[in-house]
Amino acid sequence: MTSQTRTAITTGDGVRIAYRFDGDETKPVLLLSNSIGTDLHMWDGQVPALTEHFRLLRYDARGHGASDVPSGPYSLDRLGRDAVELLDALGLQRVHVLGLSLGGIVAQWLGIHVPERVDRLVLSNTAAHLGPANQWDRPIAELLEAPDMQATTDMFLRNWFPADMLEERNEIVEGFRRTLLATRREGVAGSWAAVRDSDLRRTTALITSPTLVIAGEHDTVTSAAHGKEVAATIPGARLTVLPTVHLANVERPTEFLDAVVTFLREQP
Repeated sequence: MTSQTRTAITTGDGVRIAYRFDGDETKPVLLLSNSIGTDLHMWDGQVPALTEHFRLLRYDARGHGASDVPSGPYSLDRLGRDAVELLDALGLQRVHVLGLSLGGIVAQWLGIHVPERVDRLVLSNTAAHLGPANQWDRPIAELLEAPDMQATTDMFLRNWFPADMLEERNEIVEGFRRTLLATRREGVAGSWAAVRDSDLRRTTALITSPTLVIAGEHDTVTSAAHGKEVAATIPGARLTVLPTVHLANVERPTEFLDAVVTFLREQP
């Protein structure tokens, strides 16, 4: 297996986006897109299994990890173009895409707006719309006024993991805690604005890529009902519901990987 440390591209609006490859250059490329408050390491536990079949392209979304953190609201169009510009810079014409949470919203945008770049699409623990839009204004304002990321970190972890994983001070959970605490507030607030301002409930019907939707039975962020709505709107989409909260890849990695790899390796 080949791998590399993070390097970066610069987008058309001057933002540095960090990325890395893992896996054999001869295998099909799988682009991984992250949730808010995480970096490309949110997939670390899945890298060994996924690189048996794919060359992984992971990146830190703007506002996160080693990527730049512009202030102000982000738009879904801009986040989607970041991914397209990354593919362009790396000379990748067509890839599989797996996105979770906001990463799943970005993945939907890719399937809608650049279908020629998307082979198969996996949308995990995500939604086409999380409204009403004004419910996001107060959390964004409070975060930007907060002294640090502590309260937001605690909130994210409660939303991401079941109580037993939190109570036992699971080392994987603690890794996510460290990442959240190191994340700049402007990146989270800007990303929340992208979620606030996006509504794909009608346009997801334009997705033509074979699509698998994974939902969490106990997910309180993007509920199983959100996943069912997405799967019902995308022509021919399949739905898998796992007994998880929000980060299904971390909580139930075996079931998650089985669903993803089986779908992505399926012959047309």
